Parts: sequence; C-alpha cells; structure tokens
Amino acid sequence: MATKGCSHEDQIRDAPPRAEGCEECLAQGGRWVELRRCLVCGHVGCCDSSPHRHARAHFEATHHPVIQTFEPGEAWRWCYVDEVYLPDGRELSHEDLRRHHPQQP
Repeated sequence: MATKGCSHEDQIRDAPPRAEGCEECLAQGGRWVELRRCLVCGHVGCCDSSPHRHARAHFEATHHPVIQTFEPGEAWRWCYVDEVYLPDGRELSHEDLRRHHPQQP
C-alpha cells in the first residue's frame, strides 16, 4: 500500500526560530507543554497539548503548512494540510535546549 506524502515540502525554508519559547505565551504570560517551529517563517508556538495551541493557530492564520518539533532530542516534522509526518530535520541538541528554552513565565 502506498503512503500519502506531503505536497508542501517546497514551502520549507528552514527559517531560524524567531523566539526562545512560544511567542504568544511569552507575550501573555502563558505556559506551554511543548514547542513547534514553523519551517516557513520561524514562528515558535505551543503544541496542541498546550492550553492555547498557538502553533496550530499560526498555521490557521498564515497557512504555513509545515512545522518541526522544537524540543531537544527530537527531529520530526509535520504537515498540517496533508496530515503526514515528513523525514526528520536536524535534531536539537542539549546546547540548543539551553539557547532556545528559557524558563517559562
């Protein structure tokens, strides 16, 4: 059986993260469970398990389809439109964790 692929890989720019935590949660004093980085523009938002689901809200507002986990030791990517995982990107190291994950407010 053939697996469905992502038709949006051409939109990936591997943009650097724009923030060290969820941009909206940091601005509002909110909390997150895990973080996701938009691979089109670098927006960092909280995951669907977080109270505000800012990564998904960013997708819904911008239609930027592909995110990557922004968690150390993980490298998976996800396409919201096609609802498929993509081949892994660069895995975050513990040094990345220190640089990109501040203490939450």
